Amino acid sequence: MNNNDKPVSLLLPLILIISLFFLWGMANNLNDILITQFKKVFTLSDFKAGLVQSAFYTGYFVFSIPAALWMKRYGYKAAVVFGLLLYAAGAFLFYPAAVEREYVLFLGALFVIASGLAFLETSANPLIVAMGDPATAERRLNFAQSFNPFGCIAGILIGREFILSGNEPTVEELAVMNAEQLEQFYQFESQAVQGPYLVIGLVVLAWALLVLAVKFPRIATQAATDETGSWRDYKTLLRNREFMFGVMAQFFYVGAQVCIWSFLIRYGQEAVPGTGEKTLANYLMGSLVVFMIGRFVATALMVRFRAAWLMWIYALANVALCAFAILVPSHSGLLALAATSFFMSLMFPTIFALSVKNLGSLAKAGSALVVMAIIGGAVLTAIMGLVSDMSSIHLAVAVPLVSFVVIAIYARSRDKAEAGLS
Repeated sequence: MNNNDKPVSLLLPLILIISLFFLWGMANNLNDILITQFKKVFTLSDFKAGLVQSAFYTGYFVFSIPAALWMKRYGYKAAVVFGLLLYAAGAFLFYPAAVEREYVLFLGALFVIASGLAFLETSANPLIVAMGDPATAERRLNFAQSFNPFGCIAGILIGREFILSGNEPTVEELAVMNAEQLEQFYQFESQAVQGPYLVIGLVVLAWALLVLAVKFPRIATQAATDETGSWRDYKTLLRNREFMFGVMAQFFYVGAQVCIWSFLIRYGQEAVPGTGEKTLANYLMGSLVVFMIGRFVATALMVRFRAAWLMWIYALANVALCAFAILVPSHSGLLALAATSFFMSLMFPTIFALSVKNLGSLAKAGSALVVMAIIGGAVLTAIMGLVSDMSSIHLAVAVPLVSFVVIAIYARSRDKAEAGLS
């Protein structure tokens, strides 16, 4: 056995890789706060506010295949370091964007952050899958992903405490402000993002230097010596119907998750009139706590139940909860929408692992395509915002409802295949 592969030598690298799940969770869920903040600062429609997620998840889509090709050339560790550097650069760009108070500049900064996260997710997920028995890949990845909600909760806490001011003037109150008062209000709210993102940029930059300094096992540092990650691999995978069904399921899962978390505060503003943004942020944070608990529960349940079967049951539960939120737009509907987080908890890592675990040498290319499916967060969130503008936010919950129907069909199909029933 190579000395680099001794269990003791894997401990620190494993901790560093698992920490990435925290860091990108924090970035992802800060967006949910930004949507509320930018809607206030720039007086946006739900559709335009949803472009926060569109810019963010487009970065994933654009850079997932380049990230896989980078891994092929330089290895997993190099992809992680480069991804962290991009993440830090995007966070630093929030400072000049706030000075200029230009929405497009904020969207550009989010695109850069997401570009870095594409490198992190494309490298970290398959690395966790590769570090152990393929038969337990779903369970191992679910365990690693269990640390992602801690980052999500941290993102909401940072946003609630350091970005949201709780100052929510009505249209009438804004109308009576003079030009100087309006300028002061918008400038203050816009600059609220500078401090948090500057600190985040510094922490991420320090983490990149730490990863660079730590010695990783050979599997993480070696460049590919075969055709893994080549364009031929992508052509092969695009003809694999089972794999592409997994990519489609991931598209709808990420879209559903981003839709619900992005518009949970907005749903609460309609369903429970008069409730402040900081109070509604607590519901969002509570849903993330439930999400975190769900990850650990799912990991334990997978010891007794097939992962695909469990995901099928969870998807059906979310179809019912979304239907309730549509039909009963009230405090109960808000709680139902928040409760979907528990059942969403196992979906991303389970779809990912089911999609790539039997791909062999195509795993890196497959991982890139599954991460590209994160574009669902850009597409479906914009659609939900558009539906909301045309009708109401509670009716727009139909978008994640349909997404969970697709996931249920995929899960049932894979469960039959894994159980040898098809």
